[in-house]
Amino acid sequence: MSMKNRTVISQFLLLGLPILPEHQHLFYTLFLAMYLTTILGNLIIIILIILDSHLHTPMYLFLSNLSFSDLCFSSVTMPKLLQNMQSQDTSISYDGCLTQMYFLMVFGDMESFLLVVMAYDRYVAICFPLHYNSIMSPKLCVCLVLLSWVFTMLYSLLHTLLLAKLSFCEDNVIHNFFCDISALLKLACSDIYINELMIFILGGLVIVIPFLLIVVSYIQIVFSILKVSPTRVIHKIFSTCGSHLSVVSLFYGTIIGLYLCPSANNSTVKEIVMAMMYTVVTPMLNPFIYSLRNRDMKEALIRVLYKKKISL
Repeated sequence: MSMKNRTVISQFLLLGLPILPEHQHLFYTLFLAMYLTTILGNLIIIILIILDSHLHTPMYLFLSNLSFSDLCFSSVTMPKLLQNMQSQDTSISYDGCLTQMYFLMVFGDMESFLLVVMAYDRYVAICFPLHYNSIMSPKLCVCLVLLSWVFTMLYSLLHTLLLAKLSFCEDNVIHNFFCDISALLKLACSDIYINELMIFILGGLVIVIPFLLIVVSYIQIVFSILKVSPTRVIHKIFSTCGSHLSVVSLFYGTIIGLYLCPSANNSTVKEIVMAMMYTVVTPMLNPFIYSLRNRDMKEALIRVLYKKKISL
């Protein structure tokens, strides 16, 4: 394409959700309630883990980081979506779009790594209960969390810098409610081979390998329990790992449905719905999953409320 046919893109247009104008206020109220629920639910988990000494364990260190990641992940997209629905202005600046994409990748990929670390924690707790404290030492736990954050930040920065080198032509319409890397690559009018290659190579490190490690961890857990008490396998797994299994199913189920089960018809609508699932619904449901299925969290809430009542 000749240089005269290229234009400098200063902003993108987010088409948002396929909602009829007469339903805008209803969906605005719904999404606002979902966002506030996400913020409140994840904040409660983080505060409980900080205040209650009984929750100062490796599993809840990882859970607090997961809640923080979910809170931030939702905050990257929802305020902009709510603003667009309220003002009908769907534009987002070029720099703002790249920034949103960067943080989306950071917090989204962070959840993948944290789920692996939590699966390893459950594996050690069930398969090596007598050595749990020595294996899952505070030093190892902090290192695992820090390495996860550093890797996701560097991974996201690499993709953002590679994308910033691309040229964009006249088409600046994104058929979604946030700036996704795949949507931006479709709008680029320069060679995206390197970008796609990095996504293919590094994407395996972020999604495929973590998923396989989680599967292997649970296979080891099942075999370990089978050797001891075959009749209690299902009960033992779900009582100890039920919350984690639920979050893993929700997170990877959405990814598999979006990327591994493509649909020829209404692909854009499907992508928007699935994107809504993992950017809005999943961060909102995670606190409920860990609260309703977790006795420790319920007891911690009671203790914190009781102490607050005594202090008053």
